[in-house]
Amino acid sequence: MYRRTFLQSLALYGAMGALPTSLANALTSPTPSAVSVNDLPTLEGELTLYLGRGEGGLYEDVLAAIQKRNPNFTLNIRRGPTAALANAIVAEAKAGIRRADLFWAVDSGAIGMIANEGLAQPLPSSITGQLLPEFQFENWTPVTGRIRTLPYNTQRLSADKIPTDIMDLPDSDLSIAWAPAYASFQSFVTAMRILVGEEKTGLWLKAMNKRAKRYAGELGVVMAVERGEVDLGLANHYYTLRLKSGKPDAQVNLAFTNNDAGCLVNASGVVALSNSDTATNFIRYLLTVEAQSYLANEAFEIPLVGQVSPPQGLPGLAQISPPKVDLTKLADLRPTLDLMRKVSVL
Repeated sequence: MYRRTFLQSLALYGAMGALPTSLANALTSPTPSAVSVNDLPTLEGELTLYLGRGEGGLYEDVLAAIQKRNPNFTLNIRRGPTAALANAIVAEAKAGIRRADLFWAVDSGAIGMIANEGLAQPLPSSITGQLLPEFQFENWTPVTGRIRTLPYNTQRLSADKIPTDIMDLPDSDLSIAWAPAYASFQSFVTAMRILVGEEKTGLWLKAMNKRAKRYAGELGVVMAVERGEVDLGLANHYYTLRLKSGKPDAQVNLAFTNNDAGCLVNASGVVALSNSDTATNFIRYLLTVEAQSYLANEAFEIPLVGQVSPPQGLPGLAQISPPKVDLTKLADLRPTLDLMRKVSVL
């Protein structure tokens, strides 16, 4: 797949005359919408961002473009696994140190951990108001979403044979792939605990463990589905879309459950750790139509600001039925890991 840089995407928007309404109009619109980088104040000064690893360098493209557009702005980046960076931020705070001004995490559970420690700074409504209503939080903002899906092999299975309730999956006669050691899977199990309780979640895990084939990661799950090793799998949506972008005739498609953890919309997100206008305005750049569209088109992530199209091959959020879960509660991961070990899934 040919990967445009963020700067090329930004230039494309300008050439097409497709820039959105001004910041003022967007914020007074009944439907929230993304604004353009052209409507934002320039950034000056210096910030330190802790960046959770993810998306094959595409987040780095966005950051490089922001810095290039703002020559008087310096962004220092510390990279690492999202969970490790969250733990570092908490440890630094307990030692009376603040090294990071911003934290961009690939999982909202890590953001919840920071918020629970009282380290997240409140954000103005001019930022949070750009998000779709179900993704508006007082002291952090989602950047892009990812939905739990059931990728299935189109040669082995038709969509009408797939359960629409995730709890029915172990009782089906389908062969299944999963990656229980993968962080996104564990967030999904945490959501299941929140929605149906620990007892039912434990029984589901035990039943699944008897029939599911284990893989190291969710890209491996989707590739196994496409090869026909199993009927279907459990994975975030973008692994299937990325596979199909490089192999358009891939024998795999996406199915969705209804209003349960199997259709959870999780999010990458950003939190301000310092109370500064520069940090706040930096966050605005991540929610622009250019950044949101780039991540949708190149990373196949879901834009969470209004009036930006989802990636091709994925229905809009209005066409699916995700459960209502406070994403910050996904930080409660310890009971999930204990439960998964108790039933011998980990």
